[in-house]
Amino acid sequence: MNKRTMYEQLVIQTQMNYSQYYGVYASGGTPVKLTEKPQPSYDEQIKIFADKIKKADHIVIGGASGLSAAGGGDFYYTDSPSYKKHFAKFYEKYGFKGAFAGMQHRWDSQEEFWGYLATFLYTTQHAEIRQPYKDLQAILKDRDYFIVTTNQDTQAIKAFPEEKVAQIQGDHRFFQCSQQCTDEVWDAVKPVEAMGDSTKVPTELIPRCPHCGAEAFPWVRGYGNFLEGTRYQQEYQKISDDLEKHIQAHDKILFVELGVGRMTPMFIQEPFWALTNNLPGAFDVMVNKDYQFLPEQIEDKGVAIKGDIAKVLDDVKAAL
Repeated sequence: MNKRTMYEQLVIQTQMNYSQYYGVYASGGTPVKLTEKPQPSYDEQIKIFADKIKKADHIVIGGASGLSAAGGGDFYYTDSPSYKKHFAKFYEKYGFKGAFAGMQHRWDSQEEFWGYLATFLYTTQHAEIRQPYKDLQAILKDRDYFIVTTNQDTQAIKAFPEEKVAQIQGDHRFFQCSQQCTDEVWDAVKPVEAMGDSTKVPTELIPRCPHCGAEAFPWVRGYGNFLEGTRYQQEYQKISDDLEKHIQAHDKILFVELGVGRMTPMFIQEPFWALTNNLPGAFDVMVNKDYQFLPEQIEDKGVAIKGDIAKVLDDVKAAL
């Protein structure tokens, strides 16, 4: 078994915490003791955010689902206008409340399941770069940065060089063997384009593993047998190498959490809290439209901004 990288070890530690306090997380809370200190006004928080960007030696962005949702990628959990637009045929037929609902549906045939999955994948693979990512491009221009993301929608690697991005939850551009007979992942973009926009895919277009013939599946965690193989390890290696380099250099690191929800705090939020607490000169900016969590342990090393991510990034861009 391969040795766990530094960042993956942090994630595993916080996953144990998540399992122990699942009920707290599921109800929208956190078991971490939060500060009772009054928070600065929104305008003051934006000034702090901009100032920390200017003074940081290195910036680590943690992009979660709220980041893409803020730019219109909000079709996962609700029957939003964007869901009704991109999944119109399936919405009219089934009335799903978001893309993930369709992924949980018991389909009558694999041909119809792949019709839905092809619609899902095509939508993300071909989406233009959303505005919050464009604002991030402007904010990070000429600065030293790295991005770790739980988003599988390819937005981060469209907006930034791939060597500066770690997609630790998978990537909609790739297929894997559903039975994990091989360590390989392979291109999903061209096969998805060939499937067309029907609600059913011809049987011969259902992708299969080139090694064992089993049905393929997107290389993503969440609703399949996610392959934690070489590519997965490479993504964790990228973020771990980046952090270790800047920790060893005693750099002032700014951590920025964008849109971390209650389903996956163990991949970005709690590792960022632990790193901020343990690293001299580190600071954590948390942006979320629903939650304002600032741990007591880092109350003097962080700021929690409750607000729309698109507006916050636009305001910070202006402040810079």
